[in-house]
Amino acid sequence: MRYSFVIPVYNRPDEVRELLESLTHQELFDFEIVIIEDGSSVSSEAVVESYRGSFPALRYIAVPNGGPSRARNLGAREATGEYLIILDSDVVLPPGYLTAVDDYLEKHPVDAFGGPDAASDDFTTVQKAINYAMTSPLTTGGIRGGSADGMEKFKPRSFNLGCRRSVYLQLGGFNEAMRFGEDIDFSIRIFKAGYTCRLFPEAWVWHKRRTDFRKFWRQVYNSGIARINLYKKYPESLKFVHLLPMLFTVGCTLLALLFILGIVLFFILPAGMMQARGLALSLLALLPLLLYAFLIFADATSKNASAKIGLLSIGAAFIQLTGYGCGFIEAWWKRCIEGKDEFSAYESNFYK
Repeated sequence: MRYSFVIPVYNRPDEVRELLESLTHQELFDFEIVIIEDGSSVSSEAVVESYRGSFPALRYIAVPNGGPSRARNLGAREATGEYLIILDSDVVLPPGYLTAVDDYLEKHPVDAFGGPDAASDDFTTVQKAINYAMTSPLTTGGIRGGSADGMEKFKPRSFNLGCRRSVYLQLGGFNEAMRFGEDIDFSIRIFKAGYTCRLFPEAWVWHKRRTDFRKFWRQVYNSGIARINLYKKYPESLKFVHLLPMLFTVGCTLLALLFILGIVLFFILPAGMMQARGLALSLLALLPLLLYAFLIFADATSKNASAKIGLLSIGAAFIQLTGYGCGFIEAWWKRCIEGKDEFSAYESNFYK
């Protein structure tokens, strides 16, 4: 086998069914599948067994819960392919996925690679809005959206990551102590070891997003924390683009304070010119945010052909930037000022 799909799963039998079904439609079948059930209370075993006849090389391994990194590493050790392709259980592959990977590797025989993610037509409007926020250059998401000319060097993410099995094992796989940012940590180690890595734009996947804004906030908040945790390990990894959500968050806070100050001045100053100045201050504070919101609305509406998704994308974009920014600021204060150890937030288990 040239390729080994390694898929950790936790309480997601329906997602596993969709992913396995998409694998039956691949144009190239030189692969095995290794599914690691990571201590689930809702097993995927019956789903996996129902596809046993579709895949000659399909393995199901149940282990106690230890998190996705440990599950991926176990799957990599059990795999036999030349290349590992690590997927999240909530992705679905288009029929030409593996053909695109194989074609790119023939032209560019790299050690590691990754592809972008996209929204499927059957995603909810909220998922499509979140997908826009996660992939648009207007929200610092350009590389995830498939641009190799983004704002930093491409680093494959764990939802769609390929690597020579020999390289993966030599590097020790994912850091099992990390909950967030472990895929970026692995990518950094790939580059530090002198291995080659490349974006394969045509090797994209449909990737389900968080189903509501509350879960999305938790995800991006922890991503902001992870960026500082990575900075503490690899100071050179922090780029200007990583500061943008923090600067946006601070800017929004200052503008909100100016807006409140203008309202207060409007009510306490004498009627006439002084009152008008208070109102003008409030309107000026709102103007940059309104302009940015309109830009997001127009771009998201155009790309999704839906004004509803455009409106929801405004909320998703602000959550993406301020959630990440707040996590970044908290982690910077706790780790860089107070000197505390690595941490993350909103942890009930490794997969939520």
